[in-house]
Amino acid sequence: MYEKMRGIVLHVLKYSDKNSIAHIYTDVRGRMSFLIPQGNTRSARVRNATFMPLSVVEFEARLMPGRDLASLRDAKPVVPLHRLYASPVKSAVAMFLSELLTRTIQESERNAQLWEYLFRSVQLLDSMEDGVANFHICFLYNLGAFLGIQPDTGSYRDGYWFDMENGVFTRSMPPSRNALPPDEAAALMLLSRMTFANLHIFRLTHSQRNAILDAALRYFRLHNSTVGTMRSPEILRQIFA
Repeated sequence: MYEKMRGIVLHVLKYSDKNSIAHIYTDVRGRMSFLIPQGNTRSARVRNATFMPLSVVEFEARLMPGRDLASLRDAKPVVPLHRLYASPVKSAVAMFLSELLTRTIQESERNAQLWEYLFRSVQLLDSMEDGVANFHICFLYNLGAFLGIQPDTGSYRDGYWFDMENGVFTRSMPPSRNALPPDEAAALMLLSRMTFANLHIFRLTHSQRNAILDAALRYFRLHNSTVGTMRSPEILRQIFA
């Protein structure tokens, strides 16, 4: 049985000389894995270009009960992302988002709100001109809401610490070492006011942006063991130096 769906390509991994496995977050069934034929033909090269990280594609998926790998046909782009792939800066951000989402999103069930957030974010990254250096930080913070780990900003008061394990602000230093001191907790509150519409007005230094990214990834690792050590953040640190 074939089912029509749209998907955002998270990661493509070489499986054999003839096939690769594409991990795709779909609009109707959450994360799925597909077997993608490889080769040196013109059609194979077009197919490879279609399944670039963060590409938004529509296709027909063949669902087979009891099988982890599905097959697909008639895959084509939903929206062109020419500016994203033509820009080294945006490509680096896309690489980070791809690696992050591959590690954090494991659910094979529909989540319409998360799908819409990812779909909108990819289009914004492609089209935006100002504030690209802050895009990954804004994306990372807001992704927490869909993963159930967004900090409780309502508990913030001036001079409070941020308890990273429990996601709340506290009057005194938490017993755990996983905490942000008051100055960094205040920076987190500033970050909570960043949106895709206003991120261009946040003038962060290189060291500030790196510190925020490091703290955010540390927070994600505490709440999601699959995040682990990532390679792409180092590329971002070099690009936005």
